[in-house]
Amino acid sequence: MKSKFEASQAAGQSVSQGRCGPVESVRKARGRPLSFDRQAALEKAMHVFWERGYEAASVADLTAAMGITPPSLYTAFGDKEHLFLEAIEAYGKGPGGFGARALAEEPTARQAVQRLLEEGAVELTRDCQPHGCMMVTATTNCSVAAEHIQDALAKRRALYVKDMQDRIQRGIDEGELPPETDARDLANFYAMVYQGMSMQAKDGASKESLLGSVALAMRSWPAPARHGVGRTPTSTAGGVRRAPTASRAAKRRT
Repeated sequence: MKSKFEASQAAGQSVSQGRCGPVESVRKARGRPLSFDRQAALEKAMHVFWERGYEAASVADLTAAMGITPPSLYTAFGDKEHLFLEAIEAYGKGPGGFGARALAEEPTARQAVQRLLEEGAVELTRDCQPHGCMMVTATTNCSVAAEHIQDALAKRRALYVKDMQDRIQRGIDEGELPPETDARDLANFYAMVYQGMSMQAKDGASKESLLGSVALAMRSWPAPARHGVGRTPTSTAGGVRRAPTASRAAKRRT
């Protein structure tokens, strides 16, 4: 019997293959019709930014990959900065969209986070595209002149972490996780796991290696909330829930 992760991979195989093809463009150029396929050009630019980073990707690199001239780039996309931001948007809706789907589709917070990481191990190591996550690596070595680009990408990453936090909080509210679970800390932990996986993939780590890391990371998931008879009562002190000590428990029995 296939696991949910394997079933998800099988069901989404054609979609994943499609992600290695053209992605849907975010906006259309106005005025005179373009003499080239804008969607295909955007995807090629996305791959250049993804592989080289924002500042290292020159206009000459971009136009060579896109098969267009610099004037055509400026006409269709405005400038390099706007092209990059549009490429990031396309990445989020294409190769990088697996995380949002996992958080939205899985019935429990644990299954959602585990699927996000497992599908990440697959997507971050696909041979048909640059390794690693574009959201993580594209602005890692930018100068002061590009700080606003770094900030824009950092805000996008923060939104993804907030989405994970919200899904975990829902799991707490629904009784899947213990009420004392800190949703923000747990989301930050698994976001760091994902970002580490991205850097390892960039350095050549295999899918199997990353999946091994996912299995280890999921061991840190909090034990399920206990319900019904036999639940150990706890007390609070300074906002922290504590179980009664052995001596206190013995006094209760006497």
